[in-house]
Order: sequence, then structure tokens, then C-alpha cells
Amino acid sequence: MKEISVQELKELKDQNAEFQLIDVREPFEYEVSHLDGINIPLSGVIIESDKIKKDVPVVIHCRSGKRSAQAILLLEQEGYTNLSNLQGGILAWKEEFDPEMDVY
Repeated sequence: MKEISVQELKELKDQNAEFQLIDVREPFEYEVSHLDGINIPLSGVIIESDKIKKDVPVVIHCRSGKRSAQAILLLEQEGYTNLSNLQGGILAWKEEFDPEMDVY
């Protein structure tokens, strides 16, 4: 499984690179804080997979990296090859870049 660090994600964002960010946390977690990605909870990731692009890099994240890893395993079985897991999830982002961020 490919992984990406929060520093690499920040570089992508700062460079306005073409990529898609998917947040697989629950909607109530997304409402507390998010990184401007599309919210598709892990439980619906296969059902809503049509929202996930196959032609650009896709970074999938959750709170700590566990649910996003599960999502990637599921999506790879559906033929996705362009996915990266955000190491440490939104907790790592908070620690590195936004200590004031509320995280559920």
C-alpha cells in the first residue's frame, strides 16, 4: 500500500497539484474538522466509489490511518491503483501543521 506523509500532502495542496482527497471518517467527525476533502465514510466507500477518481492521484485519510488503510484495501479489490494512505491521518496533520484544530 502506498503511503504519503502529511508534509507531502501539504506540498500537493500548496502546489495546487491535481489530486483528490477522500476523508473516510463519519460525517459527525468531518463536521468537527476536515482537510477539505470529500467525505465518504468507510462503510459507504464501495457504494460511493463512483465519486473516487481513477485518473488522478487519490489520497485517502481518516483520524489515524487505520480506516483509510481498510478503505484502500477494499478499493484496490475494485481495481483502483492510484491510492495513497495518509500516514497518521488528521491527527498527524494537527500535530504537524494545525495544533488548534479540533479533532473528534
